[in-house]
Amino acid sequence: MLHKHATTQVKIHDLIASRWSPRAFDSNKTVAHDDLVALLEAARWAPSCYNDQPWRYIVCVKADNEAVWRNALGVLAEKNQLWAKNAPILMLSVAMANFNHNGKPNRWSMYDTGAATVSLCLQANALGLAVHQMGGFDADRARQVFKLPDDCTPMAMMAVGYQAEAETLADDFQDAERAERSREPLRRSFYNGEWGMELS
Repeated sequence: MLHKHATTQVKIHDLIASRWSPRAFDSNKTVAHDDLVALLEAARWAPSCYNDQPWRYIVCVKADNEAVWRNALGVLAEKNQLWAKNAPILMLSVAMANFNHNGKPNRWSMYDTGAATVSLCLQANALGLAVHQMGGFDADRARQVFKLPDDCTPMAMMAVGYQAEAETLADDFQDAERAERSREPLRRSFYNGEWGMELS
């Protein structure tokens, strides 16, 4: 199993440094119910504007309902289906468009849903699980398959499970699986007091 720690400018918590998004999932290992609930609890306790909690998650567990899980697999882009078919859990994150407390548009809902999903991913890492988020899915089909209401936005599909060896992937994916993790340097994205001013 690959361990791909981030190369950071200063030391950060190992839970963050060791989190990455593998494509190789072990199709023979299921996720315990309590561990799945722990992921959802981590998302539930994320911060949100007005504590509105605009996130919703459609959870599809293959061992519980394979037909529902196959529906989830079917909304993925074909290339993602090639590896996500081995994940025992597929999820869709959804952001609600309007505030619960007053019905007005919530422009922070997508931001807050992302925050909840980061919490979910870190909890997964703490439990020895892997999560791979995907933008490669058919949002319109997801609306139909999951019977989503009109006042929401499908954000990302996620594969959840235990990591497998890179060799279990098709050749097309193995190089990416083994590639070193990288990020832009701090100066490219983080500014001191105004746009473009480099942090000292």
